[in-house]
Amino acid sequence: MPKNIFSRGRSRTLTRHHKIAMAGVATLGAAAIGFSAVPSGASTKTTTEAAQPAAVAFSTEQIKDVRASVTDQMAGASLKAEQIEAKKKADAAAAAKKKAEAAAAKKKAEAAKKKAEAAKKKAEAERQAKEAASRAAKRAEAKKAAKKAVKKTYPNNLDGWIRESLDVMKKHGIPGSYDGIKRNIIRESSGNPKAINNWDINAINGIPSKGLLQVIPPTFKTWHVPGTSWDIYDPVANITAACNYAADKYGSMDNVNSAY
Repeated sequence: MPKNIFSRGRSRTLTRHHKIAMAGVATLGAAAIGFSAVPSGASTKTTTEAAQPAAVAFSTEQIKDVRASVTDQMAGASLKAEQIEAKKKADAAAAAKKKAEAAAAKKKAEAAKKKAEAAKKKAEAERQAKEAASRAAKRAEAKKAAKKAVKKTYPNNLDGWIRESLDVMKKHGIPGSYDGIKRNIIRESSGNPKAINNWDINAINGIPSKGLLQVIPPTFKTWHVPGTSWDIYDPVANITAACNYAADKYGSMDNVNSAY
């Protein structure tokens, strides 16, 4: 008995030629069985003559048909495999395209974000530069104003007192001239800021005239000019209050030529 050359663990896959050969053998076997079969209704005759060998007829058409069928199946399987492969390639191409589009969109978004950030930085830098320029301009203005606002100094004498009073009067719109003020000061107190009248009617009434322009306390209090001292004997405060009163009653201290 021939040895079994096919082991369970090492069986080989049938090739196309094996499948065709096996199909052919199966067809021939079926044909032989068909020819040897005896119909059930036939009778058996005994003869002394040697039976002549009957010619066995067979056709190769079935083998051809089987081969064609197998070939068609193989072709169909091959076509299906090609279609599957083509679909895989199409899906892979679509996925690659989608990935590329997503990458391009991401890159575009990142570029737009960078551009927006750059624009924001530029705007911030411009704003800071503008603010710095504005601060510099304000500092320059403040410095200029401070320089301009440096308190003017005046000599501590009659000339200085009159000039300082005129500057205060100018700020408050009080009329008067240097000559008109000096003339009335000389007549009223001879230029003595501590002068006091203890003999006239005001003195008799208990409100003596005081200072450079001999102002009584009620008048000084009523016509006091803001920014000056509340001391009636203060030269500048006395002059500006007297000139403020004279401007209201006479139009200006320049129009006063006697006791007022």
